[in-house]
Amino acid sequence: MKWTAVGVTALLAGIPGLAYANDTMAELAAGGLTFVSTDDVSMQSEDLYISPKQVRVDYVFHNGGDHDRTTVVAFPMPDIEGSGDFIVSVPNPDSDNFMNFSVAIDDKPVNPEIDRHAFAVDVDVTQELKDHGIPLLPFGETTSKALAALPKDLLADWIERGIVIPMDYDDGSGWKTDYVPVWKLKTTYWWRTTFPAGRDLRVAHRYTPSVGATAGLNFIGVDENAPFSGEEFDREKQRYCFDDDFVKTVAKRLADAKTQDSYLQESWISYVLTTGANWGGTIGHFHLTVDKGDTDTLVSFCGSGVKKTGPTTFELTADDFYPERNIDIALVRRPTD
Repeated sequence: MKWTAVGVTALLAGIPGLAYANDTMAELAAGGLTFVSTDDVSMQSEDLYISPKQVRVDYVFHNGGDHDRTTVVAFPMPDIEGSGDFIVSVPNPDSDNFMNFSVAIDDKPVNPEIDRHAFAVDVDVTQELKDHGIPLLPFGETTSKALAALPKDLLADWIERGIVIPMDYDDGSGWKTDYVPVWKLKTTYWWRTTFPAGRDLRVAHRYTPSVGATAGLNFIGVDENAPFSGEEFDREKQRYCFDDDFVKTVAKRLADAKTQDSYLQESWISYVLTTGANWGGTIGHFHLTVDKGDTDTLVSFCGSGVKKTGPTTFELTADDFYPERNIDIALVRRPTD
């Protein structure tokens, strides 16, 4: 089975942490487990649950070879790059484990190793940041305070090398300068796993998703007579598979919002599914659940054979599934405050 462009219209609300006024919060696209491709170990099943609060993935792997296979299994976190232009939604910005990742094998917790490297203009600056007490994550209050405490001559050197950029502003008490990180952080969790010959192995992992958000709707065009048109609308329509019902419902919500002197808010969740192709063959049985959590926001995502299975859930099942595209979920809702 393969993905097809089928839009799903649903109601979704109660998403925490999205009460932004004017800024855009970009999402991070995390995903599943990876390792060196092999024909011996296949993914018998993947049960994937996505909600704004948690992503849960339960796998069953099978080693069809005639000997045990020990290998490194990795969970690559999405790259995080600092910027003076936008903010990235980081669930736990002051922690090394910034997406609250955990893993278990046959119900036994595993303590993974962590590999983290920071790059500025493709130069590894990991050790230099550590030597000066700077957290590697380029977002968060701890990082900002640590940069502000650095000597001015060091900051000048880091500006020249593309590690930070100066941002000048007037908060009403005079001009001030913040030093904004622009390095890129690459993070991977990894551990060694033995896949016993001839039997199944259950692997489960959990993390808190990065939920992007913006006030207003990115895909609405500037032409009031044809708001659902233009390059950005076409791009999001293709990425999230907007169907006619979704567009009509958004149009009605927009009209209602205007009469109430309110607006609509857009947010996104992304999941990297294509890493499942690293395992031997197709995914034997794939099950996806998107849990809305509430009943008052619109959601659209691509999938074939999606069914509404409860007041807050939509599900998709497929056998011999080949993950040819990632999962991107668009959410439209009224602001809660």
